[in-house]
Amino acid sequence: MRKEVIGTNQLFAMIILFELGTAIVVPIGLESGHAVWLSILLALPGGVLLYLVYHDLSRQYPGLIISGYTRKILGRTIGWPLSLLYIPVFMFNGSRNLREAGDLLIAASYDRTPVFIINAIMVIAVMYILNKGLEVFARTAEIYLAVIFVLGFICSFVVIAAGLVDFKNLFPLHAADWRQAFRSAYPNIWIFPFGELVCITTVLPHLKESRLSGKTGVGAIVLSGILLCVTHAIEMSVLGEDVYHRATFPMYTTITLVNLANFIQRLDALVILTLIIGVFFKMTLYCYAAIAVTADLFKVQDTRKLAVPVGVVVLFSSFISAENYPRHMEEGGVFLRYILPVLCAVIPILLFIVHRIRKRFGLLR
Repeated sequence: MRKEVIGTNQLFAMIILFELGTAIVVPIGLESGHAVWLSILLALPGGVLLYLVYHDLSRQYPGLIISGYTRKILGRTIGWPLSLLYIPVFMFNGSRNLREAGDLLIAASYDRTPVFIINAIMVIAVMYILNKGLEVFARTAEIYLAVIFVLGFICSFVVIAAGLVDFKNLFPLHAADWRQAFRSAYPNIWIFPFGELVCITTVLPHLKESRLSGKTGVGAIVLSGILLCVTHAIEMSVLGEDVYHRATFPMYTTITLVNLANFIQRLDALVILTLIIGVFFKMTLYCYAAIAVTADLFKVQDTRKLAVPVGVVVLFSSFISAENYPRHMEEGGVFLRYILPVLCAVIPILLFIVHRIRKRFGLLR
Protein backbone atom coordinates (compact mmCIF):
# COMPACT_ATOMS: atom_id res chain seq x y z
CA MET A 1 0.00 0.00 0.00
CA ARG A 2 1.39 3.41 -0.99
CA LYS A 3 2.69 5.51 1.88
CA GLU A 4 0.71 8.72 2.25
CA VAL A 5 2.67 11.97 2.22
CA ILE A 6 1.74 15.45 3.46
CA GLY A 7 3.42 18.85 3.08
CA THR A 8 4.68 21.30 5.67
CA ASN A 9 1.80 23.73 5.07
CA GLN A 10 -0.65 20.93 5.73
CA LEU A 11 1.13 19.93 8.93
CA PHE A 12 1.08 23.59 10.00
CA ALA A 13 -2.69 23.77 9.42
CA MET A 14 -3.37 20.48 11.21
CA ILE A 15 -1.45 21.52 14.32
CA ILE A 16 -3.18 24.91 14.59
CA LEU A 17 -6.66 23.45 14.10
CA PHE A 18 -5.90 20.71 16.62
CA GLU A 19 -4.54 23.13 19.20
CA LEU A 20 -7.50 25.49 18.88
CA GLY A 21 -10.04 22.65 18.81
CA THR A 22 -12.25 22.97 21.87
CA ALA A 23 -9.66 25.03 23.80
CA ILE A 24 -10.77 28.17 22.00
CA VAL A 25 -14.41 27.73 23.09
CA VAL A 26 -14.38 26.17 26.57
CA PRO A 27 -12.94 27.95 29.65
CA ILE A 28 -9.36 26.97 30.52
CA GLY A 29 -6.99 27.89 33.31
CA LEU A 30 -9.74 28.65 35.81
CA GLU A 31 -7.25 28.45 38.69
CA SER A 32 -5.50 31.59 37.38
CA GLY A 33 -8.50 33.88 37.84
CA HIS A 34 -8.45 36.88 35.52
CA ALA A 35 -4.88 36.03 34.43
CA VAL A 36 -5.93 33.09 32.25
CA TRP A 37 -4.38 34.80 29.22
CA LEU A 38 -1.08 35.01 31.09
CA SER A 39 -1.27 31.31 31.96
CA ILE A 40 -1.48 30.46 28.26
CA LEU A 41 1.63 32.54 27.52
CA LEU A 42 3.52 30.91 30.40
CA ALA A 43 2.55 27.41 29.21
CA LEU A 44 3.58 28.15 25.62
CA PRO A 45 7.38 27.65 26.06
CA GLY A 46 6.70 24.32 27.77
CA GLY A 47 4.45 23.30 24.89
CA VAL A 48 7.19 24.14 22.40
CA LEU A 49 9.78 22.12 24.34
CA LEU A 50 7.42 19.16 24.55
CA TYR A 51 6.87 19.25 20.80
CA LEU A 52 10.63 19.35 20.26
CA VAL A 53 10.84 16.12 22.24
CA TYR A 54 8.26 14.55 19.91
CA HIS A 55 10.13 15.94 16.91
CA ASP A 56 13.52 14.64 18.06
CA LEU A 57 12.19 11.12 18.69
CA SER A 58 10.56 11.12 15.26
CA ARG A 59 13.84 12.22 13.66
CA GLN A 60 15.84 9.59 15.54
CA TYR A 61 13.44 6.86 14.39
CA PRO A 62 12.30 7.89 10.90
CA GLY A 63 9.25 6.07 9.62
CA LEU A 64 8.12 5.00 13.11
CA ILE A 65 5.20 6.36 15.11
CA ILE A 66 5.23 6.60 18.91
CA SER A 67 4.28 2.95 19.44
CA GLY A 68 7.08 1.90 17.11
CA TYR A 69 9.95 3.72 18.77
CA THR A 70 8.58 3.00 22.25
CA ARG A 71 9.15 -0.72 21.53
CA LYS A 72 12.56 0.07 20.02
CA ILE A 73 13.73 2.06 23.05
CA LEU A 74 12.17 0.11 25.93
CA GLY A 75 11.97 -3.33 24.34
CA ARG A 76 8.87 -5.23 23.31
CA THR A 77 8.10 -6.56 26.81
CA ILE A 78 7.64 -3.05 28.25
CA GLY A 79 7.05 -1.04 25.08
CA TRP A 80 4.13 -3.04 23.67
CA PRO A 81 1.75 -2.74 26.69
CA LEU A 82 2.88 0.86 27.25
CA SER A 83 2.00 1.72 23.64
CA LEU A 84 -1.34 -0.05 24.01
CA LEU A 85 -2.36 2.52 26.65
CA TYR A 86 -2.43 5.25 24.01
CA ILE A 87 -5.31 3.66 22.07
CA PRO A 88 -8.07 4.07 24.73
CA VAL A 89 -6.72 7.49 25.72
CA PHE A 90 -6.84 8.79 22.14
CA MET A 91 -10.37 7.47 21.66
CA PHE A 92 -11.54 8.76 25.04
CA ASN A 93 -10.24 12.25 24.30
CA GLY A 94 -11.93 12.14 20.91
CA SER A 95 -15.22 11.18 22.57
CA ARG A 96 -14.88 14.06 25.04
CA ASN A 97 -14.48 16.53 22.19
CA LEU A 98 -17.55 15.06 20.54
CA ARG A 99 -19.52 15.37 23.77
CA GLU A 100 -18.59 19.04 24.18
CA ALA A 101 -19.59 19.86 20.61
CA GLY A 102 -22.91 18.07 20.96
CA ASP A 103 -23.73 19.80 24.25
CA LEU A 104 -23.04 23.26 22.80
CA LEU A 105 -25.16 22.60 19.73
CA ILE A 106 -28.02 21.32 21.87
CA ALA A 107 -27.78 24.29 24.26
CA ALA A 108 -27.47 26.87 21.49
CA SER A 109 -29.73 25.87 18.64
CA TYR A 110 -30.82 22.24 18.43
CA ASP A 111 -32.65 21.76 21.71
CA ARG A 112 -35.26 19.48 20.09
CA THR A 113 -32.76 17.33 18.23
CA PRO A 114 -31.51 14.16 19.97
CA VAL A 115 -27.85 14.54 20.85
CA PHE A 116 -27.26 11.08 19.38
CA ILE A 117 -28.21 12.36 15.92
CA ILE A 118 -25.88 15.35 16.16
CA ASN A 119 -22.96 13.30 17.41
CA ALA A 120 -23.60 10.54 14.89
CA ILE A 121 -23.51 12.99 11.98
CA MET A 122 -20.15 14.35 13.16
CA VAL A 123 -18.73 10.86 13.62
CA ILE A 124 -19.91 9.81 10.15
CA ALA A 125 -18.01 12.77 8.71
CA VAL A 126 -14.91 11.73 10.67
CA MET A 127 -15.17 8.12 9.49
CA TYR A 128 -15.62 9.28 5.91
CA ILE A 129 -12.51 11.45 5.82
CA LEU A 130 -10.43 8.81 7.64
CA ASN A 131 -11.51 6.31 5.03
CA LYS A 132 -10.26 8.70 2.34
CA GLY A 133 -6.83 8.82 3.96
CA LEU A 134 -4.40 11.18 5.68
CA GLU A 135 -3.59 13.16 2.53
CA VAL A 136 -7.23 14.14 2.00
CA PHE A 137 -7.56 15.05 5.67
CA ALA A 138 -4.42 17.22 5.51
CA ARG A 139 -5.60 19.07 2.39
CA THR A 140 -8.96 19.70 4.06
CA ALA A 141 -7.17 21.17 7.08
CA GLU A 142 -5.28 23.55 4.81
CA ILE A 143 -8.57 24.89 3.45
CA TYR A 144 -10.37 25.20 6.76
CA LEU A 145 -7.49 26.99 8.46
CA ALA A 146 -8.31 30.01 6.29
CA VAL A 147 -11.99 29.69 7.27
CA ILE A 148 -11.07 29.67 10.97
CA PHE A 149 -8.91 32.79 10.54
CA VAL A 150 -11.77 34.64 8.82
CA LEU A 151 -14.29 33.60 11.49
CA GLY A 152 -11.88 34.59 14.27
CA PHE A 153 -11.22 38.00 12.73
CA ILE A 154 -14.94 38.72 12.29
CA CYS A 155 -15.82 37.68 15.85
CA SER A 156 -12.96 39.67 17.41
CA PHE A 157 -13.70 42.74 15.29
CA VAL A 158 -17.42 42.92 16.13
CA VAL A 159 -16.78 42.36 19.85
CA ILE A 160 -14.23 45.20 19.95
CA ALA A 161 -16.33 47.44 17.69
CA ALA A 162 -19.36 46.94 19.94
CA GLY A 163 -17.38 48.45 22.82
CA LEU A 164 -17.68 45.34 25.01
CA VAL A 165 -13.99 45.06 25.85
CA ASP A 166 -12.94 46.37 29.27
CA PHE A 167 -9.23 45.91 29.94
CA LYS A 168 -9.80 46.56 33.64
CA ASN A 169 -10.94 42.93 33.82
CA LEU A 170 -7.43 41.79 32.83
CA PHE A 171 -5.38 43.92 35.21
CA PRO A 172 -3.70 44.56 37.61
CA LEU A 173 -1.33 41.61 37.89
CA HIS A 174 0.11 41.19 41.38
CA ALA A 175 2.73 38.69 42.51
CA ALA A 176 -0.03 36.33 43.66
CA ASP A 177 -1.62 36.49 40.19
CA TRP A 178 1.67 35.47 38.60
CA ARG A 179 1.98 32.52 40.99
CA GLN A 180 -1.58 31.42 40.28
CA ALA A 181 -1.04 31.81 36.55
CA PHE A 182 2.09 29.64 36.71
CA ARG A 183 0.34 26.95 38.76
CA SER A 184 -2.49 26.94 36.23
CA ALA A 185 -0.06 26.80 33.31
CA TYR A 186 1.80 23.76 34.66
CA PRO A 187 0.58 21.17 34.22
CA ASN A 188 -3.01 22.03 33.23
CA ILE A 189 -2.64 24.30 30.18
CA TRP A 190 0.72 22.73 29.37
CA ILE A 191 -1.10 19.43 28.85
CA PHE A 192 -4.40 20.84 27.53
CA PRO A 193 -4.03 21.78 24.76
CA PHE A 194 -0.25 21.68 24.15
CA GLY A 195 0.57 18.22 25.51
CA GLU A 196 -2.33 16.65 23.63
CA LEU A 197 -0.24 17.16 20.52
CA VAL A 198 1.40 13.81 21.32
CA CYS A 199 -0.97 12.34 18.73
CA ILE A 200 0.89 14.30 16.01
CA THR A 201 3.68 11.74 16.44
CA THR A 202 1.56 9.43 14.28
CA VAL A 203 1.57 12.04 11.48
CA LEU A 204 5.22 13.17 11.45
CA PRO A 205 6.52 10.05 9.62
CA HIS A 206 4.31 11.03 6.66
CA LEU A 207 5.83 14.50 6.28
CA LYS A 208 7.47 14.92 2.87
CA GLU A 209 10.23 17.21 4.15
CA SER A 210 10.86 15.70 7.56
CA ARG A 211 13.76 18.05 8.28
CA LEU A 212 11.27 20.95 8.40
CA SER A 213 8.95 19.33 10.93
CA GLY A 214 10.66 21.13 13.83
CA LYS A 215 10.31 24.68 12.47
CA THR A 216 6.83 24.01 11.13
CA GLY A 217 5.55 22.57 14.39
CA VAL A 218 7.11 25.24 16.59
CA GLY A 219 5.68 28.00 14.37
CA ALA A 220 2.22 26.44 14.48
CA ILE A 221 2.31 26.00 18.26
CA VAL A 222 3.46 29.59 18.86
CA LEU A 223 0.77 31.00 16.57
CA SER A 224 -1.97 28.84 18.09
CA GLY A 225 -0.82 29.83 21.60
CA ILE A 226 -1.01 33.52 20.70
CA LEU A 227 -4.46 33.05 19.18
CA LEU A 228 -5.68 31.27 22.31
CA CYS A 229 -4.19 33.98 24.51
CA VAL A 230 -5.87 36.80 22.57
CA THR A 231 -9.21 34.96 22.38
CA HIS A 232 -9.43 34.21 26.09
CA ALA A 233 -8.18 37.70 26.96
CA ILE A 234 -11.06 39.17 24.93
CA GLU A 235 -13.54 36.81 26.59
CA MET A 236 -12.26 37.68 30.06
CA SER A 237 -12.26 41.41 29.31
CA VAL A 238 -15.89 41.24 28.18
CA LEU A 239 -17.37 38.83 30.72
CA GLY A 240 -15.24 39.49 33.78
CA GLU A 241 -13.78 36.81 36.00
CA ASP A 242 -17.02 35.72 37.68
CA VAL A 243 -19.08 35.22 34.50
CA TYR A 244 -16.14 33.69 32.61
CA HIS A 245 -15.72 31.04 35.30
CA ARG A 246 -19.44 30.23 35.40
CA ALA A 247 -19.97 30.18 31.63
CA THR A 248 -20.01 26.76 29.99
CA PHE A 249 -18.83 28.24 26.69
CA PRO A 250 -17.38 31.76 27.27
CA MET A 251 -16.89 32.49 23.57
CA TYR A 252 -20.55 31.77 22.87
CA THR A 253 -21.65 33.93 25.81
CA THR A 254 -19.39 36.75 24.62
CA ILE A 255 -20.64 36.80 21.04
CA THR A 256 -24.31 36.84 22.13
CA LEU A 257 -23.69 40.24 23.76
CA VAL A 258 -22.79 41.90 20.46
CA ASN A 259 -25.24 44.56 19.30
CA LEU A 260 -23.92 47.04 16.74
CA ALA A 261 -26.43 49.82 16.00
CA ASN A 262 -29.31 47.39 16.64
CA PHE A 263 -28.38 45.82 13.31
CA ILE A 264 -25.48 43.37 13.74
CA GLN A 265 -26.71 40.83 16.27
CA ARG A 266 -27.08 37.07 16.73
CA LEU A 267 -23.59 36.14 15.56
CA ASP A 268 -23.56 33.02 17.71
CA ALA A 269 -23.71 30.93 14.52
CA LEU A 270 -20.08 31.93 13.87
CA VAL A 271 -19.00 30.50 17.23
CA ILE A 272 -20.94 27.30 16.58
CA LEU A 273 -19.27 26.96 13.18
CA THR A 274 -15.86 27.57 14.78
CA LEU A 275 -16.51 24.84 17.33
CA ILE A 276 -17.74 22.37 14.72
CA ILE A 277 -14.63 22.89 12.59
CA GLY A 278 -12.28 22.73 15.58
CA VAL A 279 -13.88 19.62 17.07
CA PHE A 280 -14.00 17.90 13.68
CA PHE A 281 -10.27 18.26 13.10
CA LYS A 282 -9.26 17.54 16.69
CA MET A 283 -11.48 14.47 16.93
CA THR A 284 -10.33 13.23 13.51
CA LEU A 285 -6.67 13.52 14.48
CA TYR A 286 -7.34 11.64 17.72
CA CYS A 287 -9.16 8.90 15.81
CA TYR A 288 -6.37 8.74 13.23
CA ALA A 289 -3.78 8.41 16.02
CA ALA A 290 -5.78 5.59 17.63
CA ILE A 291 -6.05 3.85 14.25
CA ALA A 292 -2.33 4.27 13.52
CA VAL A 293 -1.25 2.86 16.89
CA THR A 294 -3.74 -0.02 16.63
CA ALA A 295 -2.54 -0.89 13.12
CA ASP A 296 1.10 -0.75 14.24
CA LEU A 297 0.61 -2.95 17.31
CA PHE A 298 -1.68 -5.52 15.70
CA LYS A 299 -0.06 -5.50 12.24
CA VAL A 300 -3.11 -4.26 10.32
CA GLN A 301 -2.05 -3.54 6.74
CA ASP A 302 -5.02 -1.42 5.60
CA THR A 303 -5.62 1.17 8.34
CA ARG A 304 -8.79 2.42 6.64
CA LYS A 305 -10.59 -0.73 7.75
CA LEU A 306 -10.31 0.54 11.33
CA ALA A 307 -12.07 3.87 10.67
CA VAL A 308 -15.60 2.55 11.29
CA PRO A 309 -14.84 0.52 14.46
CA VAL A 310 -12.94 3.43 16.04
CA GLY A 311 -15.67 5.90 15.04
CA VAL A 312 -18.38 3.72 16.59
CA VAL A 313 -16.42 3.37 19.84
CA VAL A 314 -15.89 7.15 20.01
CA LEU A 315 -19.59 7.79 19.35
CA PHE A 316 -20.88 5.55 22.13
CA SER A 317 -18.12 6.57 24.52
CA SER A 318 -19.35 10.16 24.28
CA PHE A 319 -22.61 9.08 25.94
CA ILE A 320 -21.41 6.65 28.60
CA SER A 321 -18.50 8.75 29.90
CA ALA A 322 -20.73 11.03 32.05
CA GLU A 323 -24.44 11.48 32.68
CA ASN A 324 -24.36 15.29 32.43
CA TYR A 325 -22.05 18.11 31.43
CA PRO A 326 -20.91 19.15 34.96
CA ARG A 327 -19.98 15.53 35.63
CA HIS A 328 -18.25 15.46 32.24
CA MET A 329 -16.09 18.44 33.22
CA GLU A 330 -15.34 16.93 36.62
CA GLU A 331 -14.15 13.69 35.04
CA GLY A 332 -12.12 15.72 32.56
CA GLY A 333 -10.33 17.47 35.42
CA VAL A 334 -9.32 14.13 36.97
CA PHE A 335 -8.21 12.81 33.58
CA LEU A 336 -6.18 15.99 32.98
CA ARG A 337 -4.42 15.84 36.35
CA TYR A 338 -3.56 12.16 36.64
CA ILE A 339 -3.61 10.40 33.26
CA LEU A 340 -2.83 12.80 30.42
CA PRO A 341 0.43 14.14 31.95
CA VAL A 342 1.81 10.59 32.05
CA LEU A 343 1.00 9.76 28.44
CA CYS A 344 1.62 13.21 26.94
CA ALA A 345 4.73 14.26 28.87
CA VAL A 346 6.21 11.67 31.23
CA ILE A 347 6.47 8.76 28.77
CA PRO A 348 7.81 10.83 25.81
CA ILE A 349 10.38 12.57 28.04
CA LEU A 350 11.36 9.18 29.50
CA LEU A 351 11.79 7.81 25.97
CA PHE A 352 13.90 10.83 25.07
CA ILE A 353 16.17 10.38 28.10
CA VAL A 354 16.55 6.60 27.71
CA HIS A 355 17.33 7.00 24.01
CA ARG A 356 20.03 9.58 24.78
CA ILE A 357 21.57 7.37 27.46
CA ARG A 358 21.61 4.32 25.20
CA LYS A 359 23.07 6.38 22.37
CA ARG A 360 25.73 7.83 24.65
CA PHE A 361 26.90 4.38 25.77
CA GLY A 362 26.49 2.73 22.37
CA LEU A 363 23.62 0.48 23.45
CA LEU A 364 21.41 1.13 20.44
CA ARG A 365 20.66 -1.75 18.10
